[in-house]
Formats: sequence, structure tokens, C-alpha cells
Amino acid sequence: MSAIPSAKDRRPAPAPGSAWAPFAARVFRALWIAQLVSNIGSWMQTVGAQWLLVGHSAALVTLVQTASSLPVVLLALPSGVLADRYDRRKLLLAAQFAMLAVSTALAVLAFAGALTPGLLLGLTFLRGCGTALMGPAWQAIQPELVDRRELGQAAALGAVNMNLARALGPALGGAVVAAAGAGWVFAFNAASYLGIAAVLILWRRSPVQEPVARGERLWTALDAGRRYVWYAPGVRRVLWRTVLFIPGGAALWSLLPLVASRSLGLGSGGYGVLLGAVGVGAVGGAFVLPAVRRALGANGTLSAGAVVFAGVLALLATTRTPWLAVVALLPAGVAWIGVLSTLNAAVQTRLPGWVRARGLAVYLLVFQGGQALAAPVWGALADGPGLTVSLLAGSGLLLAGAVAAWRRPLHGMDGIDPTPSDHWPVPPLVFEPGLSDGPVLVSVVYRVDRSNSAAFTACMERVARSRRRTGAVTWGLFQDGADPERFVENYLVGSWQGHLAQHHSRLTATDHRDEERARRLLVEGTAPEVTHAFDAAAGPVVPGTEKRAGVATLTGRGEDEEPVLGAGRDG
Repeated sequence: MSAIPSAKDRRPAPAPGSAWAPFAARVFRALWIAQLVSNIGSWMQTVGAQWLLVGHSAALVTLVQTASSLPVVLLALPSGVLADRYDRRKLLLAAQFAMLAVSTALAVLAFAGALTPGLLLGLTFLRGCGTALMGPAWQAIQPELVDRRELGQAAALGAVNMNLARALGPALGGAVVAAAGAGWVFAFNAASYLGIAAVLILWRRSPVQEPVARGERLWTALDAGRRYVWYAPGVRRVLWRTVLFIPGGAALWSLLPLVASRSLGLGSGGYGVLLGAVGVGAVGGAFVLPAVRRALGANGTLSAGAVVFAGVLALLATTRTPWLAVVALLPAGVAWIGVLSTLNAAVQTRLPGWVRARGLAVYLLVFQGGQALAAPVWGALADGPGLTVSLLAGSGLLLAGAVAAWRRPLHGMDGIDPTPSDHWPVPPLVFEPGLSDGPVLVSVVYRVDRSNSAAFTACMERVARSRRRTGAVTWGLFQDGADPERFVENYLVGSWQGHLAQHHSRLTATDHRDEERARRLLVEGTAPEVTHAFDAAAGPVVPGTEKRAGVATLTGRGEDEEPVLGAGRDG
């Protein structure tokens, strides 16, 4: 078997803007096909697992969704750190073989007639752990597979993949369960992981930059990801829109087995047809989605998707006619792919490479966590007030979210450019600090004309977010009481390694632009003055200096090098 060339070895690309343009990348195309087979197996297994529990309480049925999603809640952030720290291809391979082992165990137990509800849910949870390990790494390699301008189409094709599998897998799974038993769907799913593993093994990956999180401790790396997301308004807004949609949307996936069995009187094959209708709608939605986005924009697409999904839940709550339910689930598929591909592309394009896997882990945490936490609530409502009440409650929640979303829409991409920007050189010091030395206090002095003070302070609010999301644990801007034109910016970075990461890998074109805006307001002929100071009590022993009670300051200014904001200095 020959190696698969890197993503740069492409066939002639489809027309610009085509939804199928990412297929010109061979590795993306091969992984997409292998993933389709694996996703079909996953949906076949989901049908088998849920149908084995249909005779039990509604809460137990919905716990299949929780067991699948809860591992992402618990492991998404550590998985994001691993994906930023280690070889992402090796992590993906490890996840494939782990899930193969779990699905094999499910098949063996099912064939032996020993698969109890407890074992089924426990092994489903373990399989979810493999999914949690795989998720951030899988999302983070997408920019290696396709051009950045095609990430939106790649996200849509990923959603098409999942929903095409949903169109085929449930129907196949239902038929197999009815004809031969659940053991065979578990066996097929186990074998399906081998395709992705083969493509990953054969992929001749282009050289990639050494993971910047490799030397960080786990907690430090986790905190860096949390800090970036918290101080990145564009990413936070994507998470907000996810929170508004997912809990209500989870009602469909959690309660559909009960709709099939209780409301419509269908068997496992009929349940597979219902899931397949969602998949067919989603695949069809891929063709109309570009036109919908052009007409409604990203925010309109998200709100329209929530409204359509709410309408489908309301219809399922009231109808007892199988064919009407099938027809209603077609637009649900269109809405689902519209929402998911829009959210996925939005978060992908707003994250820089150094923290991409961790940022995507936070997104997956919100996405899967919303499903995991909502599923048992919908099950409890179905067991209590009833299935109709539960579905109508999900519909109402989606409508409320669509209204609330208009108050806080997604930010446009005009002000966001995550392209790396290496505009800070290493500051010259009189000694070489250790990577773990710190904390490091960076001070930047600016001269600002009084007439520009208010504008400068406003510009520095954006600079403050830049400092914090790239490593600063504290930040402050101070105006000299004796000299109002003199402003002092102080920010504290946890270690020298963290500050070097700001210099070499964490700054983006957006950060550079924000610094330049502030620099243009300085007094003409002046430039920022930057110093670096280390903790006198805990810091390193500096040759030629004496530690005195309380203070030890080391300047980072060279005699023949002038610090300039946005053009070679920390400020």
C-alpha cells in the first residue's frame, strides 16, 4: 500500500466557492470516505443500543445519549491539551483502536446474551471517551487538509457526512437488529474504525510546527485555553449561540425512539426510517445551504434553523401519523446541518493554530455537554408529564433561544484575523532565564497627548484582551498623576516560557492591528519603553545583581535597540 500524499497534492479544484471544493484535497477526500463508513457504523450501533432499552423506562433510553456525550464534558479540555501538545495523527489512531476494542466487547457480549443495561451504558460511555479523545484533534487537523478559505465548505461536508450516515445507518441498523440481532451492528461498527486508521497510517503528513504546548504543565495548558476563549469575544459569541440551540435540539435525538415506539407504533426498522429522514434532509440541505447563507447570513441561518427545529418538535408532539412524521423530519435535517456547519465554521475560523484544539475542545464541551445534560431532563419529563409535554417544552426552548440570539449575534469576521504574527523578537536581557522562571512583570511606558487620552484608553481595551488571551494573568493601565501624558501598562505572565510563547507563537494579525491602533495615538517622535521584571524572592539568581528586600528589576531594553509598539517590542 502506498502512502497518501499530503493535503497540498491536489487534483484540479472544483469551481471557486463550490461546496465540493475540499474534495480536491486527497487526504481530506480519503478521510471523508473512511469517516462515512465509520459514522454509518456508529448510527447502526446507536439504533441497536437504544432499541435494546426501549422496553425499559424513558429515562433509561435517553441515558444512551448521555452516556455518549458525557465523556466529552469530562475529557474535552484534557483532550484539547493533548491535541495541542502531541502528534494529532497518533492521538487519532489511538482513539480509533480504543473504540474498536470497546465495540468488539459490545458485540461479544451481545452475541453471548450477556449485555445488560448497565454493561451497555458503561461500554457506551467508554466508547464516548474515545470520541472525546478524537474530537479536538480531528477538528484541529482540518486546516492541514484544506485551504483556510475552504474551512466553511469542509465543515459543511463534515455535517453532510454525519447526516448521510444518519440517512443510511439507522435504516440499516434497524433492519439488521430486526433480522439478526444487535450483536451484528456492534460488530460492523467495530470493523468500521479500521478504515480511518488505515488512512491515517498512510497519510504522508507535511512537516508541522512543534506543538507549542508540549512543555506546559497540564493545568497551565488548560488554563491557557480557557483564558483565550474567555478573552476572545468572537469565540464566546459562537459558544453563546451553541448554548441557545443545543439543549432544545437534543430533545429530538433523545426522544425520537419513544416517538417511534409510543406515538407512532413503529418497530426498530421504523425508527431507523425516522432517523434516515433527518439524514436525507441534511444531505439535501447541503445543496441549498450556500444560497440560504447568502440570503440570511450566518445569524439568520442559525435563527431560522432553530425556528424550523422548534416547528418539527411541535408537530411530532401532536401527530400519530408515521408518514407525516417522516415528511416533517426532512426539514429538521436541513435545519440541523445549517446550524451545525455554521457554528463549526465560525469557531474554526476564529481560533489561531496554537490554541485551536483547546478552543475546539471548549466548543465540543458546550455542544456535547448540552446534549448530555438535557437528555435525562427530556426523559424525566416524558416519564412524568408525558412525551407530548416534553416535546413541546423543547420546541418552546428553541423559540426562546431564537429570539434571544438576535440580541447577541455572531461577530463578523472583518475584525478577526487569527493568522500568526511574529512581530515581537526575544527581548535582550543581561542573563538567560529558565523557562519555568517567573512570574514575569512586563511594563510598557507610553507618551500620549492629553487630547488623545480617551481614544488611547479605548484602544488599550482591545490590547488588554490580547495580552490576557495570549498569557497575561493580570493586566492594568495607569496614568501618572504627576505627568498625565505618561501611561504605564503592566501585565503579569506566569512564567518566562509563557512570555516567550507570546513572542513566538501566540500573537496574531488581530493583535498586531490592535497594537498599531494604539501606537498611532502616541506623542509624535516617541515610542513605548518596555521592561521585564522578575520576582525578587522567587526569581533566578542574576549575575552581577544583589537581591534586596522586596525588589529586583531587570530591564529588557538594549542600548542599540529601540522598543517600538507593534514593531519589535512587547508593547
